[in-house]
Amino acid sequence: MKLHPASAALLGGLILAGSAHAAPVVVDFETPNSFASIAEHYNGGTDSLGLAGVNLGVSFGLDALALRNDELGPYFSNAEGLGVLSAVGAESTMNVAAGFTGVASVLYAGNAVANVGIWSGLNGTGTRLGQFELSANSAGCAVNTPLCVFTTASFDLGAGVAKSITFGESVSGESAVVFDKVTVAAVPEPGTYALMGLGLVGIAGVARRRARNAA
Repeated sequence: MKLHPASAALLGGLILAGSAHAAPVVVDFETPNSFASIAEHYNGGTDSLGLAGVNLGVSFGLDALALRNDELGPYFSNAEGLGVLSAVGAESTMNVAAGFTGVASVLYAGNAVANVGIWSGLNGTGTRLGQFELSANSAGCAVNTPLCVFTTASFDLGAGVAKSITFGESVSGESAVVFDKVTVAAVPEPGTYALMGLGLVGIAGVARRRARNAA
């Protein structure tokens, strides 16, 4: 079946729209206030000090702090940007209400072995779908830059859908782990599928009318 140019353009636009909604979401921790709870900063709200950021549909528990080097540091070095996530307690959770699927990844620097859980429900609830297994990669760093090596860890959820990542599992004793560039593939919004379905029905109707007129 050969599509009319306008129909082909519509179909292409719908496919692009679906792809746009499925594009990776990257949280880089560059904009929240240092030592503030990231909270709703990336979810249309603010961090615990009142600073708003871009709305990525991602929220954080109160123990997930943004961290930058200052006169009392440095706390880390060789990061890709200025800010990182520091997990200081059990509520260091990242929530994606719409859900995410496929490959999730994170940059991390740590001086001890740690696990980061990936869960089917919000706030580390539901089924544990997987985990990032983090080995100590910064144990030999200098005293003045205790976390100096950033490594990528990833986990492939396949067709599974997760809604949260628990970073607080990494906190134990004197161990330290910081995170950067948390990347997830957000599940397309239901409205996107509905739009594509309506568009395809319309294209099919155009094709049928053209076939009748050509007969």
